Amino acid sequence: MRLILIKFFIIFSLGLSLQGCGVFGDSADEANPENEYAGWNTEKFRTEARKMVDAGNYEKAIKLYEALESRYPFGESSAQTQLDIAYAYYKNAEPESAIAAADRFIKMNPRNPHVDYAYYLKGLVNYNRDIGFIDRFLPTDTSQRDPGSAREAYRNFEELIRRYPGSRYLADARLRMIALKNNMAMHDVHVARHYMKRKAYIAAANRASGVVENYQRTPAVPYALQVLMEAYTELGMKELADDTKRVYEQNYPDGPPVPEFKNMTFSHRLWDFIGFDK
Repeated sequence: MRLILIKFFIIFSLGLSLQGCGVFGDSADEANPENEYAGWNTEKFRTEARKMVDAGNYEKAIKLYEALESRYPFGESSAQTQLDIAYAYYKNAEPESAIAAADRFIKMNPRNPHVDYAYYLKGLVNYNRDIGFIDRFLPTDTSQRDPGSAREAYRNFEELIRRYPGSRYLADARLRMIALKNNMAMHDVHVARHYMKRKAYIAAANRASGVVENYQRTPAVPYALQVLMEAYTELGMKELADDTKRVYEQNYPDGPPVPEFKNMTFSHRLWDFIGFDK
C-alpha cells in the first residue's frame, strides 16, 4: 500500500511540474521578442525604428535596431544599423553606450564611407555630455565646470579633421572646437581667480599664464592678463606686473573686447550671484 501511495505521489508531482512548465513556457513565448517581430524583414525594422526616432521614442528605437542587428547581423545594411544604434543612444542620453557603439562601428568598418560620422558623433556626445535639464532651461556658465568632457570632445573633433579633411562635418566641428576652446580657456581663468581668493598667488599666476600661452586669440586672454597683474603685484614682482600691464594696455586699451557675460540678463546675474555653477 505504501509503495502505491509513493508511486501516486511521484506521478502527481510530475504532472504538476509538466503543467507548470507549460504555463511558464507559454508566458515566455509571449514575452519573446522573436514572436513580437515575427515576419518582419529588414525594411520593416528600419521603417518602424525611424518612426520611433522621429517621435522621440529613442528607447523603443534602440530595441528595434538591436533586434534588427540580432536578426540580420551580416546584412548589407548591418553597418548602418550600428550607426543608427549609436545615434539613438546619443539622443536617449546614454553617452557611454553611444560612444561604445560608435567605437565598435569604427573598429568593424574602418573603410566605410560613413566612418567620419562615427568620429563626429563621438564629438557630439562629449560636447553635450554635461548638458542636462538645468542647462537647457536656466542660464548657466558652462566654463565654470569640469572641462573633462570638453577636452575629450575637442580631441574627437580634432581627430575627425586630421583623418577626414574632406568630411561634410568639418565646418560644424570647427565651430564647436572654437566654442570648446573658449570655454576651456575661461575655465582656467575661473580656476586662477579661485587661487587668488585663497591667496595662492603662484598657482594663480601659473594658471593665468597658461591661458595666455595656450589659448591665444580667445576672449579669455585679457581676463587672464588681469589675474596675472594682480598675482605678480601680490608676489612683489613689480617688473613682471609692469610688463603684463604694458601688454594688456597695448592690446586691450579699451578693456576686454568681448564682455565676460555678453548679453547678461537679470536672471543670469541672479544665477551667478547665487553661485550654483561654482
